[in-house]
Amino acid sequence: MEFEMSMNQRNPLFLFFATGMLAITGCMVGPNYERPVVEVPDVWQETATAKVVDGEAPLQTWWTVFEDPKLESLIDRAQASNLDLQQAIWRIQESRALRGVAKGGLLPGVQGTGDLGREKQSENIVVQEDLAEPTNVFSLGVDAAWELDVFGRVRRNIEAADARLGASVEDYRDVLVTLLADVAFNYLELRTLQLRITYAEANVQAQQETLQITLDRFQAGLVSQLDITQAESNLASTEARIPPLRAGQTAALNRLAVLSGESPGVLDAELNAPDDIPVPASEITIGLPAELLRQRPDVRRAERRLAAATAQIGVQTANLYPRFSLFGFLGLGATDIGDLFSGSSGTWGIGLPIRWNIWQGGRIRASIKATEARTEQALLFYEQSVLLALEEVENAMVSYEQERLRRDKLMEAADASQRSVELVRIQYMAGLTNFQNVLDTQRSLFNQQDQLAESEGVLVQSLVALYKSVGGGWNPMLFPEPESRLHEVSDKEPPQ
Repeated sequence: MEFEMSMNQRNPLFLFFATGMLAITGCMVGPNYERPVVEVPDVWQETATAKVVDGEAPLQTWWTVFEDPKLESLIDRAQASNLDLQQAIWRIQESRALRGVAKGGLLPGVQGTGDLGREKQSENIVVQEDLAEPTNVFSLGVDAAWELDVFGRVRRNIEAADARLGASVEDYRDVLVTLLADVAFNYLELRTLQLRITYAEANVQAQQETLQITLDRFQAGLVSQLDITQAESNLASTEARIPPLRAGQTAALNRLAVLSGESPGVLDAELNAPDDIPVPASEITIGLPAELLRQRPDVRRAERRLAAATAQIGVQTANLYPRFSLFGFLGLGATDIGDLFSGSSGTWGIGLPIRWNIWQGGRIRASIKATEARTEQALLFYEQSVLLALEEVENAMVSYEQERLRRDKLMEAADASQRSVELVRIQYMAGLTNFQNVLDTQRSLFNQQDQLAESEGVLVQSLVALYKSVGGGWNPMLFPEPESRLHEVSDKEPPQ
């Protein structure tokens, strides 16, 4: 049996959707967000920019300035497999899904309904006699409910969700910036420790030769037992400096493995062999202070959180006003299933429920004030983030420049100590100086070389810190999509 719906029966649905579309174009209460203006200096301080020049900074791939293939390989692996980075990507997916939830508030919710039953009313309250008998009930229908966003509560909520999604993207970029800097920092730490071990082993060999010389001279009756004990003490002291360096080397290797998403020890065979500390160009470019607002992910994240907090003021303010909804249903109903699809079985209804919080004991206005207070906090946090970013960059530039000066002086000191060791050894063999001078110059040479190796590593690490401070390491054109592993987990056997 065909079921035909007349034009008059379609009018309620037309009215339902037309009214809803007109309502969602209404006004929006609450403040409209505008990005705050924060004053930043035009240029960096001159005292901090001795080796910083104007020009386009290679911030997106700053690690390439070191021209170290192994470092570049580690960076690539960390970007692909680091677990902290993967978590940040899934936080974006979560925010994107929650934005979809908020956006769904603009559309009606539609439910299909159906009922197959049999019922009987009480004989003591029945009005019509025929209703006292059991009756079959068959019905099919569609219910729809639609909140009319007259005052913008739903749209402000979408604004907040958009801003939170943007903040999650910046959070991912901030994790990426920190990750790449950590990889480079630990790689440089590894190379620094390897160089320090090389210097220590070279000094151990030299001091072993010195000890042998004193033994030979003692047997020849030219020196006393004191020279031998002093040489042995000096040798043992130098040898004792090596184990902590090797422990640090292992820790750096393990850290690099974990940063790359691997188990500790996986990179040992690849990186155990000593290699040079990579040396960057003598001049570097990092951009101007104003570019920090566009480049630093943490500053960008703070700005997006401020936007989200501002939108929430509108969401709370909308609770002061009436909330309108459209409700409608369209269906079929009959007591005989054979009549269910007949034209006379059609049923429909439409309504405009209104809900208004006329008196809530001041709770709504208190919630608005609390949201406004959170927004002020977010504004101050954003401004503080800018100041801290400027401070970090200035400090990083000063640290880099001062470490460069320190490294240069340590090079001079190490060269002078090397010449002193050679001269005092000749004089000692000729009997022109005592053995104490030999020990002092050897200890001085080792200390100067060790400090030089450490300074060379710190210098390059300072440059890494500088690139990190300006937000280097992310590309706005590249964004990886996550791969779910839930099916892998569910397919595994449960732990016993």
